[in-house]
Amino acid sequence: MLLAGAVTALPLSVFLMVQPAQAADVLGEKVGKNLQTAQTALAAHKYPEAMAAVNAADAVSGKTEYESYTIEQMRAAVAAQSGDVTAAISAYDKLIASNRTPAATKEQMALAEASMAYTAKDYPRAAQVADKYIKAGGKNPQMYTILIQAYYVGKDYANAARAQQAQIDAEMKVGTKPTENQLQLLAACQAQTHDQAALMKTYVALATYYPKPDYWAQVVHSALSNPHMSPALRLDVDRVRLAAGLVKTPAEYIDIAELAMQAGLPQIALDVMNEGYSTNVLGHDAGAAREDRLKQMIVQTVADRKANIATAETQAQQAPNGNALLTTGYNYVTFGQADKGLQLMNAGIAKGPTDINIAKLHLGLAQAAAGQKAAAITTLKSVGGDNGAQDIAQFWVVKLGAPA
Repeated sequence: MLLAGAVTALPLSVFLMVQPAQAADVLGEKVGKNLQTAQTALAAHKYPEAMAAVNAADAVSGKTEYESYTIEQMRAAVAAQSGDVTAAISAYDKLIASNRTPAATKEQMALAEASMAYTAKDYPRAAQVADKYIKAGGKNPQMYTILIQAYYVGKDYANAARAQQAQIDAEMKVGTKPTENQLQLLAACQAQTHDQAALMKTYVALATYYPKPDYWAQVVHSALSNPHMSPALRLDVDRVRLAAGLVKTPAEYIDIAELAMQAGLPQIALDVMNEGYSTNVLGHDAGAAREDRLKQMIVQTVADRKANIATAETQAQQAPNGNALLTTGYNYVTFGQADKGLQLMNAGIAKGPTDINIAKLHLGLAQAAAGQKAAAITTLKSVGGDNGAQDIAQFWVVKLGAPA
C-alpha cells in the first residue's frame, strides 16, 4: 500500500514563462547570461554546472523582483531534475508563495514538492505540504495518498487514521465506495493506536463492502476481544457469527439454538436449527438423531410459548423491571405480531431494563426482523456503552445497508 509513482520533478517548461512577462519584466545582461548557461548545462544533464550558473545569477547585485523570480524557477528545475531535494523544496516554496505563479502551476509544484519530500523520506515535510494543499481546497487524490502514507510511514498513526477517514468520508459523501486498500490502511492505523471501537467499525465496513471470510472473522474477533464484553451478549455474538457465515459445524448450530432457548426466545432457536438443516450441516452426521430430537423439542416449545404468551405478558407487566417485557415483546415479533411486540419492548425499555444498551440492541434487531429497516438502523445507532453491545449494533447497522 506504499506510495508508488511519485512525481519528483517537473518539466523545465513548467518553470519558465509560467505566466506572460509584464512590460517591465526583463532580465539584465548578467542574470540573463548566467541563466542561459544554466539552461544549456541542464539540457546536457550537467547539473553541478547548471546550479553553479544559477548561483552566479543569484549573486548579481541589484536584481529586480522579476529576475529573482526567474532565478528561482531555474533553481527549482535544476534541483528537481538533479534530485537535490532541499534546494528544490526551498525554490518551490518561493515560487508557490509568489503571485506570479498561476494557481494550476502552484498545484503542480505542491504535488512535486510533497512527492520529492516523501521520496527523500522527509515524511513530516511531505505531510505538511500535502496537508496545506488539502486544507486550501486542493482535490488531487494523489495528495491525499502522499499525506496518508507520509503519516503512516512516519509512524504518526493517529494522523494517518484521521486523514484516511476524512478521505473515505468525502468519497462516501458523493456516493463513492471506499477502496479495500483505504479501509485496510485505516484498520492498520487504528490497530496501532488501539482504537478498538473505530477498528470494529472499519472491519464491519470491510466485511460489508468486500465480504471475505477473514474480514467477518475479524469483526467477530474484535467484538469478542472487548475486555468488557457482557456474558449476556453471548447469543448476540453467535448470531453475528451466524450472519457472517462463520458457523460451520453441527455443534455450533446446536450451541446457538440452546443459547436462544436459555434466553427465552424459542422461535429464534428454531430459525437457527432450520438454517442448519437448510445448509445441510445438521441431519447428516452421527448426531442426526439427537439433532432431530432437539428440533422437535424446540418446535413444541414454540407452540407452548405461543399458546401461553398472553399469560407471559401479564406476568411481565407485573415484573419489577423491564427485562420480561423485552423478552415477551421479542417473542411476539418472532411469532408475527410485530406491532404488539415492539410496543411491549418499548414499554420494557421505559420501565427500566438491567442494561439499556442491550435492550436497545434487541429492540433494533426486533425492528429489523419486523421489516422496519429505517427504525432498526436508528435504534441500533443509538446503542452505546463499552460492554460490547455497541460493537454488535455497528455490525448490524452496516449489515442493514447504512454507514456505521
